[in-house]
Amino acid sequence: MGQRITPLLIGAVFFTGLLIYLLIPEAEQTRPRFSMETPVRLHEVTFGEFPVVVEALGTASANESIVITALETETVANIHFDDGNTVKKDQLLVALHNREEQARVIELEVNLKDAQRQLKRYVNLARENATSQQLLDEQQARVNALEAQLEVAQTQLEELEIRAPFAGQLGIRQVSVGSLVRPGDEITTLDDLHQIKLDFSIAERHLPSVSLDQTVEAHSVAYPGEAFTGKIGSIGSRVDPITRAIQVRALIANPDFKLRPGMLLQISVQKDLLNSLVIPEQALIPIEDKQFVFVVEDNTAILTEVQIGLRKPGLVQINDGLSEHQQIVVEGTMRLRDGSKVKPLGKTPEDSSSKES
Repeated sequence: MGQRITPLLIGAVFFTGLLIYLLIPEAEQTRPRFSMETPVRLHEVTFGEFPVVVEALGTASANESIVITALETETVANIHFDDGNTVKKDQLLVALHNREEQARVIELEVNLKDAQRQLKRYVNLARENATSQQLLDEQQARVNALEAQLEVAQTQLEELEIRAPFAGQLGIRQVSVGSLVRPGDEITTLDDLHQIKLDFSIAERHLPSVSLDQTVEAHSVAYPGEAFTGKIGSIGSRVDPITRAIQVRALIANPDFKLRPGMLLQISVQKDLLNSLVIPEQALIPIEDKQFVFVVEDNTAILTEVQIGLRKPGLVQINDGLSEHQQIVVEGTMRLRDGSKVKPLGKTPEDSSSKES
């Protein structure tokens, strides 16, 4: 016969289970707890200079820039430059065929000398009353006419010699000896690169923040990490009614010819310099439409709401929520919760370098 389950046995089992349920939690509570400390890197909140800048894109152009062309239709006799040469003002670049013009100048010079001798003779005769004033005046008019014709001929001869109107760097040569050139045909380009003009536009709301001789800083993708500084040389007189922007021109010294016309540069103009609380942008924790940071006190991370102001790459201005010398978490925030224990690993490199300096 099987063993019968009596009410007494059921009661004993129930009582035993109740004792286990009541006593085990109490034992768990008396067992010592060990909390994990999260390693984090801290940053000390301090006041610092926070420059407010106006940023824009600008296009570089040469201080002076022209396309060298001919004034007369003629064939090229000689070329006196190579591609990319640096030339001085009035340096001869191209000579066009000019035999006819040279002969005309020589002819006029001979005629003028003869007329001047005749005039001198008439002047001497007039002193002795041996000739009339009319003959003297006619000879003087002939001399004046020949001088004017000679000046015209010399000008035409000079137009067949193409010279650099200013010092600068030449571009690529577009003609060869024997080429027929006409007015407007490109021979080469000439750019004065010792100074670069940088034209950019800013919104009209920034107009009170810019002024003549204000320092600007420009960056080019061609030279990563290198800054080119200059000053504002002119500000446009009108605001564009469509874009609501105003044209600004900066002047940048270019002694090494690194900047070239047509380059696109990122421009920064300092608008203001604020002295406020500044923290690394990576310390921020966005939750919905608010911003928080973890403030560390007694090795405990406290989630704290902050009011942020202006931003710049890597940094953010704090308007409210923090005070100077507080320690905040900048590395390890993703592993923290409000009230988490932390193990500081040290301060950010920026803090260390600032204290050493």
